[in-house]
Formats: sequence, C-alpha cells, structure tokens
Amino acid sequence: FSKDGRFAFASEIKALLTLENIPRKIRLDAVYDFFAYQYVPDPKSIFEDIHKLPPAHYMLVTKDGIKQRQYWDLSFTHTSSDSIADNKDKLLSLLNETTRQRMISDVPLGAFLSGGVDSSGVVALMANNSDKPVKTCTIGFDNKKYNEAEFAKEIAQKYNTEHHEFTVHQNVADRLEEIAQYFDEPFADPSLVPTFFVSELARKEVTVAIAGDGGDEMFAGYEKYAIDDIEKKLRDKFPKKVREKLFPPLAKLAGTIPLNIAKRAKSLLNSLSQSPAMGFYITNSQMTDETWSKLVKPDVARALGNYHPSRITLDKYEEADGPDHLSKLLYTDIKTYLTGGILVKVDRMSMANHLEVRAPLLDYQIAEFAASIPSEQKFNEGIKKRILKEALVPFIPTDLLHRKKMGFSVPLAQWFRGELKLLSEKFIVNADYGVFEYLEKSEVMKLWHEHQSSKHDHGSILWSILMFQMWFNRYIPQSESIQ
Repeated sequence: FSKDGRFAFASEIKALLTLENIPRKIRLDAVYDFFAYQYVPDPKSIFEDIHKLPPAHYMLVTKDGIKQRQYWDLSFTHTSSDSIADNKDKLLSLLNETTRQRMISDVPLGAFLSGGVDSSGVVALMANNSDKPVKTCTIGFDNKKYNEAEFAKEIAQKYNTEHHEFTVHQNVADRLEEIAQYFDEPFADPSLVPTFFVSELARKEVTVAIAGDGGDEMFAGYEKYAIDDIEKKLRDKFPKKVREKLFPPLAKLAGTIPLNIAKRAKSLLNSLSQSPAMGFYITNSQMTDETWSKLVKPDVARALGNYHPSRITLDKYEEADGPDHLSKLLYTDIKTYLTGGILVKVDRMSMANHLEVRAPLLDYQIAEFAASIPSEQKFNEGIKKRILKEALVPFIPTDLLHRKKMGFSVPLAQWFRGELKLLSEKFIVNADYGVFEYLEKSEVMKLWHEHQSSKHDHGSILWSILMFQMWFNRYIPQSESIQ
C-alpha cells in the first residue's frame, strides 16, 4: 500500500486492512479479470490502492521514492540440441536431486499423491531416497468421474507408502465459508476445495508435504496445449482474411443451435478467427465476451471503457522470448496461471492448515532446464509431457503414465444442484448487493434457473459468482460498498 506519503507492506492483504484508513474501494478492471481468470492477476489486487509485488521482483523504498526491479526471469532462447534420450537422463538426475533436497526436514514429512504423473513421480523418487515408508495423502470423491484415489492407491502400494485417504462426501457446504475466508481477494479455482482437504488430512500426519506442482506448466501437460495445437493447425490452413471475415458469422450461427457440439463449434470458430495468442485466451477464459456483456451492469461496462482481460495474456505472450508458439504459451502460463492461480491456491490452503508445501518441479534449475528443452520433446503428436513421462518410465506403471489427465477437478454441476444449492441460494439468490453491484441479478438468475433445470451447465460461472459474494460479505462492509 502506498498513497499520500504512507507506505505499508505485508504478506497478506488482510494484514494491511487492519491499519487505519486503508480504503477498500474495489478496482473495476480487477473484477473483470477475476471473472475471466478466476483470480486477480498481479500486480493488481482487488483493491484500487493495494498492489502485489510480482514474483521474482524486489522493491526498494527510500526517502526518494519506490523502485521495483526484476531479479530473475525464465528464458527460452537457449534451446538444447541434445537428443531426447540425453535430456531425459539429465532431467531425471535433476528431479532426483531437487526432490532429495526438499526431503531435508527436522519435522515429519510426507507427500500429496493424486495418482497423476507429477505427484507419482515425486513419491517414487522420495521412496528411492528414504529408508522409511513415505507418508502419502490422497483426496477422493464419491463421483467416479472425478475420483483419482484408485490410481493413487496403486502408486502407494507399489512403493509401500504409509497411505492416507479422505473422501469428500456431503461436507463441502458445511466447510466452504470457512475455506473461502483464507483468500483475501476473490479466488475461484474449484480445486481449492480438495486442496484444502488434502492439506487438512496431511497435517494430521506431517508438518511438511512435497507436491508435484509445476510439471504441467514446465513440460506442457495440460489438455489445453493439445487443444491449442489442433487449433493452430486449423488456423494455419486458412488465410487470415478468410478467418477474420468468415468465421465470426459462422460462430454466431453456431451459437443459435442449442447443442453442446454447437457450443464447442462456436468457441472454436471464435478462436480460429483471432491471432494464436488471442485464440489461447478465448479457449481458456472462464467467461466469454458474450456472457460478460449480458451479465455486466451498463454503468460498470461504461466505467471499464475499452479494457479487456485478454491484455494480460497477450502482454505475457509478447514478452516471451521462446522460438515457437508452445514455448510462448508455457511462458505465459508460468507467469500468470501458475503464479496467480495454482501457487496462490496451494499456499493459502496449506497454510490454513499450518502445513508447509514444497515443490521439487518448481526448483529454478528444473525450470531453466525445462525452458532449454525443445518443444517437440515436451509435446509431440498429441503426447503431453513427453520427456517427463519418458524419464519416469522406470517408476510409474505404463497404464498410469499414459492415462487421460483428470487434474484436481470437482463436480461443480452436481454440487450446485445438490449439496451447494441451499448455500448458493443464501449467497446468490437471496443477495441484493455485493456481486450484484457489478452484474445484473436478472441475468444471473437466468443462469441459475437454466442450471437447476439441467438445461445448461453453468457450474463454472456460478462458482465464480458464489466465491466473489463470499469474499465480498467478509471483506467489504455494506457501508463501504460502491452503492
């Protein structure tokens, strides 16, 4: 916080808010960013007068003013000419060393285990570096579509870990207000729920947990990179003028057809009509421009002017020094989604349970080495995290190594029609301030009723609205709201 000769800093916004005369005026473009990304990207915060120091930056405050400098960045300019076999061996050696370093602890230590490639690899390397059984913790769901516990159990049995498992039954509504309070600004990555519960479970057994975070961003593990690759190949087949003139009206036409495949076609056509960077934003944004235009209040739209959240993605893409499109996407995600979304989620949910989390895959040596690996060794012909998977072949069963990625997903659609319905009615249906100072309640209620009738799945948008309202109720006194 810096204003009118006053300066204060803290590791969390809530600490600054304990000071006298700290304005709680909400920053409008940050609200738009939140609904597009499900978090508020740095250096903004949700408050106009409070700012975040970006990762790998330092700030110098003197009587002459404030200076901010970046002390480290990730560069993709030095591409390795080594074979995938040689790079695989180097990567495995690095992974083993960074994991071993993070196992140094004078308090009980364990690991998060989802059954995915990253956490399974970390647990395997921990087991190889320990003379005692590794303590592992897993979260499961009743809904089999979202449950990875069986895959985690297979790894736990292979490495004879001391395994602990917790299944999220009908207890999300009972705990959600408590969980949400740990975020000082709106945050809506749904995986915050299982992350809280796995941290709570782990803390019963250990004080430090090792996690597999970072593997997807460093080695191209997300499904969105495969989708983007398909879009790029399609985009390259059509001249720019054809894409810009023909595809938007076709997308509009597809939007009139009430089928899921038409909805996907509309998104694809909109993405193909844009540049590769803008297409990446459109494909991965949590709210389309069309939906935002329907929801946003006219006075808020006017105040925002020409601002658009895509600028954050486009700026990072343009800053990237990589030799190809994929390397630029990885840099963009590392500088935005990883730091603003994934790591914030893990930090808040683990520290809420007094648990320290360490991530070997985010060691700077791993990051710099990964940036030097050619893109085709990370993603090739639809195979994601290619080099990481090859490095872990000796440690992870083939069926687990190549199964479809599930991620830390949660059954939002089911929750809003079931266990979260009453809670959502309290915070959304019965609310008349907060989020509805920015969004039209009548339009939000259309989404609500369409979702409840199963006409459409609006789970993701409703979740963002719910999390915003929960945050607002806790952090913004009614007397200080913009109304």
